Amino acid sequence: MAPLRGWATRGQRLKAKVPHRRWKTLTFLAALRLDSVEAPWLIDGPINGDRFRLYVERILVPSLRPGDIVIMDNLGSHRGSAVRAAIRAAGAKLFFLPKYSPDLNPIEQLFAKLKHMLRKECARTADAISDAIGRILDSCTSTECANYFKNAGYAQS
Repeated sequence: MAPLRGWATRGQRLKAKVPHRRWKTLTFLAALRLDSVEAPWLIDGPINGDRFRLYVERILVPSLRPGDIVIMDNLGSHRGSAVRAAIRAAGAKLFFLPKYSPDLNPIEQLFAKLKHMLRKECARTADAISDAIGRILDSCTSTECANYFKNAGYAQS
């Protein structure tokens, strides 16, 4: 990811290295709780139904507790019956957001912060990106996580 904007002395060209047509797709998945980010997973390549099911079964479900609520958007890979069964078998409830409603998904705010910070890092290798994501997630406080839910309109009791 490259910075979207930059500063240079007036009249001088801003010089930065940005990959053109030689990028690789990495996909980051995670779960957001009121007090922390859990079950992070970085995969090499785009997401599909099989990879998402693997994430749910091997990474997400072990972090779930009975009574947890899992909220997902309507991405096709999220709607598989195996995904639903695995989440419900862990004792969690599964809810889907209405279509086209990223403002109701608190993790979208975390992902926006993550993308912003990754652009600042200018990491160009998978290992550097993984390390940067770890540092960024370590900097997320419980108050910040709770504020993502509050900003998305979820009341805290």
